[in-house]
Amino acid sequence: MTEVKKILLLAGSFEARLVAEALTARGVPYDAWLSEAPRGAAPMPQIPLLRRFDSQAQMQEAIAQGGYTAVLDASHVFDRTVTHLAYAAARALGLPYLRLERPAWETADHPRWRSAASPADANAMILDGAQVFCATGWDSLPAFANFRGARLLLRQSRRHTRPAPYPHVELVFGDPPFSAVQEEALFTRLGVDLLICRNIGGAASRPKLDAARALDLDVILIERPPTPDGLEQVAEIDAAIAWGTAQ
Repeated sequence: MTEVKKILLLAGSFEARLVAEALTARGVPYDAWLSEAPRGAAPMPQIPLLRRFDSQAQMQEAIAQGGYTAVLDASHVFDRTVTHLAYAAARALGLPYLRLERPAWETADHPRWRSAASPADANAMILDGAQVFCATGWDSLPAFANFRGARLLLRQSRRHTRPAPYPHVELVFGDPPFSAVQEEALFTRLGVDLLICRNIGGAASRPKLDAARALDLDVILIERPPTPDGLEQVAEIDAAIAWGTAQ
């Protein structure tokens, strides 16, 4: 009897939505999982399931129970916990696994762009009195507890009433997507002289970097965490779609 294929699509990136649309159009059975609630107004053709796991064993059991025959990982590039757990689970189950990941932004051609391995390392690179615009997320704030700059302006794309945990932190709320013109106006109004953000790559998150370049600001890009050893990976959406269709 021929096994009925069913793809597990790990979502969380812009590319995941395009893959989901293509799988739906081709009639490929799949489920999409997300580790946190989606942001923005770009719905997928199938409502993703919110699934969080504390261990490989938990994820492995869920994958087995779902009857999945392959795993296509298009999760967020900074959500490595999902990738590590899912890859280990898929290997234990003997399932094909592919990671779709967009290329990182290059720093070599931009003399004022530097890389840091973590938010803590970025914090150590901040000069006294700097006005820092930070787009590394709420969970990164402990890394900036010992802050030498004047202000840390933390972008928040979800409205909330939580107070900033440190006096040097000012929350800056905004609703994406942002254009380069909007970002440039915001940075000018806030008196920003340093941008810190994660090296997500892609066009959607690029406007803040284009604004920083236009204003000749310093930039620190947080490097992506490493992927598991032996992980098969592609950068092209079409390649991921072809792989998912062929499974």
